Amino acid sequence: MSEHDSTLRVTIVGAGLGGLMLGVLLEKIGIEYDIFERSNSLKPYGAGMSLGANILPVFEQLELFDELRKISYPGTGMDIFKEDMTRISRMNIGGHLDSIGYNTQFFSRPQVHNLLLSRIPPERVHYGKKVLSVGQSQHGTIVRFADGTTHESDIVIGADGAYSAVRQSLYERLQKERLLPKSDTESLEVGYTCLVGTTVPLDPEKYPVLKDDFAHFSVVIADQKPYSWTIISVPGNRICYGISIQLTAEQKETAFRNSEWRPESIDATIAPFAHHLTPFGGTMGDLIEATPRDLISNVYLEEKLFETWNHGRIALIGDACHKMLPSAGQGAINAMQDAVVVANCIYELGSSTSQEDIEAALQDYKDQRFVHAKEQVRNSNVSGRLLYGQTWFSKLVRTVIMYFLPKEFQKSTLTSSAAYRPQVAFLPPAPKRGTLDIIPQKPSKRFQEEQQKLKVQKKEEEEEEEEAGQNERAAHIV
Repeated sequence: MSEHDSTLRVTIVGAGLGGLMLGVLLEKIGIEYDIFERSNSLKPYGAGMSLGANILPVFEQLELFDELRKISYPGTGMDIFKEDMTRISRMNIGGHLDSIGYNTQFFSRPQVHNLLLSRIPPERVHYGKKVLSVGQSQHGTIVRFADGTTHESDIVIGADGAYSAVRQSLYERLQKERLLPKSDTESLEVGYTCLVGTTVPLDPEKYPVLKDDFAHFSVVIADQKPYSWTIISVPGNRICYGISIQLTAEQKETAFRNSEWRPESIDATIAPFAHHLTPFGGTMGDLIEATPRDLISNVYLEEKLFETWNHGRIALIGDACHKMLPSAGQGAINAMQDAVVVANCIYELGSSTSQEDIEAALQDYKDQRFVHAKEQVRNSNVSGRLLYGQTWFSKLVRTVIMYFLPKEFQKSTLTSSAAYRPQVAFLPPAPKRGTLDIIPQKPSKRFQEEQQKLKVQKKEEEEEEEEAGQNERAAHIV
């Protein structure tokens, strides 16, 4: 890469929700970027998830909010059942529109993935690109792929998941240089394995909840068994589901380190719980049978907050730097929040490609995000115990939250989370919705300067038009 090249170029590794959101934002800035995905194609894997006030303003800024609402339902609450279908608790997640300003929108994850992908030029996304190593110097970065190709740029953003090749390559170098904290060398804590999928369109007569224009969100906790299941109704007469199995210490040691579950192993895996009922009608086996086998996947649910998010010209976002137990998509929300903040910091660079400026920008990204990600990892741990846990301590946490914490406490927890909602600093802000006080974010100095220039330019144009009008009127009088 030329030392005198003044055009900033960014490499994004990973085409998940975080990587795609970053691509959409860089497209808005006008920065040259490429997204590299190890899979040969993007299959619509995934189950149900939700987005709320802490990321929906960004969709408004990107003019995607109305599109999102077309493919989603607002949710009102989460119902928790015993396996005999006795409801034991309901946690409200709706009804706070006046204070929070947004409903929580539920949908099938692949649809939001496709929505973001539709805003990225096809030539920007490259498939079948498995990363072998990532290198950097004072003048740029180079990514080497398994197919023998390489790619150079000024910045590399690792958005490639919990077992990020970008992180592994970066950490190997830092460990050799004795710059890696000991905690970052420790393995992720594997707690659960989860089978996820989304059905084909189903008969609303068999599943009456599908007739409603809002999402039904239910969790069933098995009795004296190490699993639970979550189901969510979404548009298109479909049901999203996730079956979580808590792992023993021995299973954690031998957990297969791959996010994909081969379809041929599904029958044996679902046998213990296929007969269990769901609050929507039918059994879990019915829902699985109504899902194309190649679109059912398995993920390990892990927790880990890494200390090192960036070094030099390389930074990590999403699961690559903070892996959390999912709570209807909280991990994806955090990945997109990362993308927003790192895009803001890259925007501040302008056309600078200097090592000093890039290092400062990526460090600024971590400084802005780390404390919030740390809080979300902690919250995900509580959510995991509430929704999936089968240990005595998990049951204790669940009992306290369900039966002893007042509804006002639950509401305050919800509004506290909604108060943090980073926005795109280089786009007009989303309208202020709700009465809740929002945590202020770092303003963009570059955007303020550009807006001031536009105001001056507009004023000069108006003065010129006024002067021209006066001259024309004077000439007419003469």
